[in-house]
Amino acid sequence: MHKTILSIAAAVAFAALTSPAVAQEWPNRPVTVVVPFAAGGPVDTVSRIIAARLSEILGQQMVIENVGGAGGLTGTVRVAKAAPDGYTVLLSGTAVLSQNPTFRKQPPYDPLADFVHVALFADSARVLIARKDFPPNNFKEFMAYVKANQGTLQYGSAGAGSGSHTCAILLDGAMGAKVTHVPYRGAGPAMQDLVGGRIDYMAEQISTATPQIKAGTVKAYATFGLDRGPGLESIPTAEELGVKGLDCGAWSSFSFPKGTPEAIVQRLAKASSDAIDTPALIERFKQIGVVVTAKDRRSPEYLTKFVKSEIERWVAPIKASGVSLD
Repeated sequence: MHKTILSIAAAVAFAALTSPAVAQEWPNRPVTVVVPFAAGGPVDTVSRIIAARLSEILGQQMVIENVGGAGGLTGTVRVAKAAPDGYTVLLSGTAVLSQNPTFRKQPPYDPLADFVHVALFADSARVLIARKDFPPNNFKEFMAYVKANQGTLQYGSAGAGSGSHTCAILLDGAMGAKVTHVPYRGAGPAMQDLVGGRIDYMAEQISTATPQIKAGTVKAYATFGLDRGPGLESIPTAEELGVKGLDCGAWSSFSFPKGTPEAIVQRLAKASSDAIDTPALIERFKQIGVVVTAKDRRSPEYLTKFVKSEIERWVAPIKASGVSLD
């Protein structure tokens, strides 16, 4: 009898939590936005810009919490296991939702089964950058030099299985080389070591690479995307330079733990769309080379299908690389 009463009480509590009335009141306290990478990197930079605007729109603070480690896995698992009450949301994208799990035979989360995907809100290209005294002067020279000296060089990334790691693996394949990988807890620490000359190169999102390129603290060789990066129009794409298969830009999105009430999902989706329609935010994103997504790509339905298609897109090149992170 006692267990029956507890079961009924739990069911009533859950029903109250997920009722339309409660969902409509969301949020009535601060919301934790988990960024699965260290502070100072591209995901963190984008998160702080959009979180500030969302805080204004929703009337509650969107509090950024950086939970770095394992190429984004640590923070992502935390959100997957969080209560589905709308107060813990994952701000991630390409790496943790479509690439990192494919590197593992037993990934600690399922990008489709463990989350409710909310809104796609930004796209960003990547750019190949090296320490400022790296000898090659252009992309062709870069590929030849790295292939000839692969045994003594190192590239950095935001972590094993991160987008910057995946892109560098594709670059290895294009060069016919195997360069030593140095994983960090995020792109910020990796960038510090690149500027300091402690690693040789990395494939970084242009939001964090552009200031260093313009300051002359790193060399830029090519962008990795279908189009030249905003603000870096003078830097050609790898494809323009005759190297195909290096379309490894990044996208950013919000996801809740599975089971989050639909009304809360839809409210955050609308708030995200409203946020990236704000002229000041669009301009701020433009300054760091980030493009807001088109209106027809912002819905939970679109993002769910998009994540599935991106997982399928990355399976073949990741498997072909032979790299496993188990």
